[in-house]
Amino acid sequence: MNDFISENKLIASMVLVAIVWSARWLIVRHLSQRPSGEDELPRRWINSIKNATNLLIAIGLIIIWLSELRFMALSIAAFAVALVVATREFIQCFLGSLYQASNRTFVVGDWIRVGTNNGEVVRSDWFSTILLEIDLETMTYGYTGRTLIIPNNQFISNTIQNLNFMRRYVAHSFVIVRDADPVNFFDARDFILERAKECCMPFQDVAHRYSVLIDKRLGVNLSGSEASVRITSTNLGKNMLTVTVFCPTKEAVNIEQRITEDFMTFWYAEVEKLKAQKDKKPQVQEKILVAAEAE
Repeated sequence: MNDFISENKLIASMVLVAIVWSARWLIVRHLSQRPSGEDELPRRWINSIKNATNLLIAIGLIIIWLSELRFMALSIAAFAVALVVATREFIQCFLGSLYQASNRTFVVGDWIRVGTNNGEVVRSDWFSTILLEIDLETMTYGYTGRTLIIPNNQFISNTIQNLNFMRRYVAHSFVIVRDADPVNFFDARDFILERAKECCMPFQDVAHRYSVLIDKRLGVNLSGSEASVRITSTNLGKNMLTVTVFCPTKEAVNIEQRITEDFMTFWYAEVEKLKAQKDKKPQVQEKILVAAEAE
């Protein structure tokens, strides 16, 4: 067997690649047929199997061609220097993948932020990580349809944030800005707080348990699952309501729109009420004057 491999290295290399690729194809096909849902385990196994088989092929080819590589021992130092200079970026990406794997910063299926890029990890190999971009800038928490390919050397030079706890529940904040007059904004705050609690009531218990779970995992005390409303003012002198609700990520935008709609209804009802009071005041004063003249 050893004699055959040493005399037919090319054939042995092709057989090795064919066997490993065939085995990988069968395993990946079997895992792909499993029901997906929210279970990310099949995707993680597929990603790990692809990386392991690529490494196995590389090691096998090195072993098969080891005798030929010995003849390059005299020039290996110069070759290594040239190789490092030419493949510096690839080496940095490889080291970045080792750094990520040793720290277990994320796994396939997690939401992460690398620098200014946000997305869900769908694949990770020795040189790059592929993300499905998620819109966190406008707080819609939906997929943008864009695919991000992040070189693994970015894991060394940039901060990596694991946002996986935001996949199910999120502390969603949004702002409502209105003129300072004429409605009392503290009355509006009480109304909005009541409406926010009503919107969050169906999932309040689950949100509380999830908030406690996050607190235990992160080791910090978050704001909790209770809705909150804060009043501030802008540089232009307008009043600003900052509403924060701890809600399911998929429902965040709908809850925001419902609360905003209810606020607008409340606001314009109060404005119309104040206008009616202003219109009624001159009429009352006129009646008083008429009565005085009659006396």
